[in-house]
Order: sequence, then C-alpha cells, then structure tokens
Amino acid sequence: MSKQKGSLWIPGLSLPNLNRRQALATFGATALATGLAGRAAFAEDKVILRTNWLFYGSHAIFFLGIDKGYYQQNGIDVVVKQGNGSGNTVRLVANKDTTFAYASGVTMMKVAAQGAPIISVATIDATGTDAVIVNPDSGIKTFKDLEGKKVLTTAGAGVNTLFPVAAQNAGADVSKIQLTNVAESALISSYLQGLAPAFLGGIDNAPAEIEANGGKPPIAFNYVDYGVYQPGYAIVANKDTVKDQPDMVGRFVKATLMATKAAKENPDEAINSLINWVASTSDEKEKKQARQVLDVTLSILISPNNKEKRLGYNTPEDWAAALDALKKYTDFKTDMKPEEFYTNQFVPQTL
Repeated sequence: MSKQKGSLWIPGLSLPNLNRRQALATFGATALATGLAGRAAFAEDKVILRTNWLFYGSHAIFFLGIDKGYYQQNGIDVVVKQGNGSGNTVRLVANKDTTFAYASGVTMMKVAAQGAPIISVATIDATGTDAVIVNPDSGIKTFKDLEGKKVLTTAGAGVNTLFPVAAQNAGADVSKIQLTNVAESALISSYLQGLAPAFLGGIDNAPAEIEANGGKPPIAFNYVDYGVYQPGYAIVANKDTVKDQPDMVGRFVKATLMATKAAKENPDEAINSLINWVASTSDEKEKKQARQVLDVTLSILISPNNKEKRLGYNTPEDWAAALDALKKYTDFKTDMKPEEFYTNQFVPQTL
C-alpha cells in the first residue's frame, strides 16, 4: 500500500490524515517503528520525553533515535512532546507528568533548589547558548546600550536565569532594562514586527528562525562571552525515577547518547527524521533552518572542561561555576552542593 506524504499507514488501521507527530502521541514511538520497519519486539518501558520548546533542530536527535531503533533496542517506548520553556518542562518532571526533560541545566538547578526532586542524568549541549538577540538596525552595539530599551522574553525560559549575571559582567544596569514577557509562540514574530529591538534567546535556534522568516541576521550577545559558564541543556529526571528505576534510566540515557553520536555522524539524516515526524510536508527552507540549529548543538557536545571527551558527561567544573554565578550575582540561595544537581552514574564511558 502506498503512503501519502506526511501521513502514516499502519497495517490494519486506516489513518490517511494522521502525520507522524500525531501518531507518535497516539501509539508511541516503538509501536510505530515496529509497524514501519517490520520489527516484532515491543518496548518494555513507556516514557515521555518533553523538550524545552516547540520542536526545533536540536530535537532531531531524539527522532533520529526513534527511527534508528536505539530506544527500542534498549527497551524504551518513548513519546516526545513539546515543552513551553525549561522551567515549565522540569516542573512537569518534578510532578511526574513527564519522565524526562530536555531542558536548561541552570533552570533545573533553580527549580531543584526550591525543593523539586529533579536531577540531571546527562548533558547534551555541554555549554550554554543563552544570548541577547539584537536587531542589527537598532543601533544597539553593546550590552549597556540595552538600558532604557524593551527586551522580550518568555516566562519560565531558561535564558532568563543568568541574564542578570551577563548584564552585570558587561557593566549594564539590569534594573534599567525593560524585560517584557510574551507568549512563546509570539516571541520571534513580535521581534520581527518591531515590538522590541531585542529578545532573550539561544544562538542555537533564534538566528536561524529569524532568517527563515525574512529577518536580517541578528547580533548576539552570547552570555559565555561575558564570563557566564554553565552546562547547556541536560536530560532531567525525577529523583524517584532514578532511585526506583535505575535500569530504565540507564537504558534511556544510553539510547539518547547513541542517537546523539549518530546525529553528529550524519546530521542530514537526523534532520530528515525531525521533518518526517513533526511536519506534514518536506520543505527545504525548514530543513535548512533546522540544520543550522542542530549544527550549533552538535558543535558543543563536549565542554572544554570535559578532558575525557565523554559524551553526555555532566562536567563538575561547569555545574560548580553555574552555581557560584547564581549565588554571587542573583538572589539564588541554597545549601545544595554542585554534585547534588547531577549524576554521572548513567553516562557510559564509551558508546
């Protein structure tokens, strides 16, 4: 039986208008992989992985893992769902609505310090991509030029956390910068419409999205350039899950890192998986944008402090630096030690 573009056919079912994203939510990844590839095995553990944001290029890693069967091989039936900011995503892990999150490591630290039982079990983006994204025609050339200006952001977004640190390090008075929350889906469009000359976002996705929607390549004030060192995006789990299901957590981490390695080796294949799962049509513009975003993530898989170059490793120096910056430059208060925010027990020595 032939399959229409953007639709899915499973033997015994008539689903002419169901795209792969809808089918994923309905049946789970392993069931679909079984139907599509003729596999007979069924996953033992059903889990939900929620992303930090609406689907974008970096998330291609997870869909590649589904298509290549890495999750199924490790006994995992994963459903990937979109998030609405790292803060919201990790709280869903804390209340056990979601099994795992792909979320900002620093935002996870802030929520964990408030008592949420969450922990990083692996790091994907090993360094931060947080930045102020600036319209090149705005006349803003330095961080200090943001004083008196409106800067858009999204409530709960991970990029908000260390903005005051970067601003202070750059010599800007953060109290004079007008941070304004807008809906996540309206962030880029509001910027392009000229509602503000800048917004807080990631260099991994924001510039590509701006250009894809007709905007000029923006200026980026990357936090790293202002002495802000932090882990980037981590895989976050509930501490109860880590305690009660360590074998499942280990298998999930292994499968995810296998997918990450495969994406590094063949990023175009990863982008094809993303497009196939979350889009109803294959668009070259979408592919180009997604590839630009994925390339940033794949370029920062290993922290400079990760001397073993161990994929997925929670680098102690980076977590300690982030905690120190939070305590020094924000009102963040905790008695937790850096190593209480992460564990490397599930990160394999080699893949």
